Amino acid sequence: MTRPRLYTSSKQAVGLVAFVLFGVFAAIFLTAEFADPATYAGNTGSIIEGIGYAMFSLDAGPFAERTDGFLIAFEILDLALLAALAGAVMLGKRDSTEGDS
Repeated sequence: MTRPRLYTSSKQAVGLVAFVLFGVFAAIFLTAEFADPATYAGNTGSIIEGIGYAMFSLDAGPFAERTDGFLIAFEILDLALLAALAGAVMLGKRDSTEGDS
């Protein structure tokens, strides 16, 4: 009958260091004070509009009163990035031959 043995190696030291680093990072994160989020000067409260003005470096001007004014542009960028991701997956996919299963 065999008994379980305690596995000792350098991997335990690496695990201990990782655990200590996690504790340090968690302590830093929990004690940090975060500033208020910065917004675009012409932003009236819409996050999407603020992102749109920041992305395209536009002055809010008369559009400051509109909400979600850049929703269409944001969605077009979303579709372009999705198409690029799908294309990257298709290019990276290995072709299978008839003999492989």
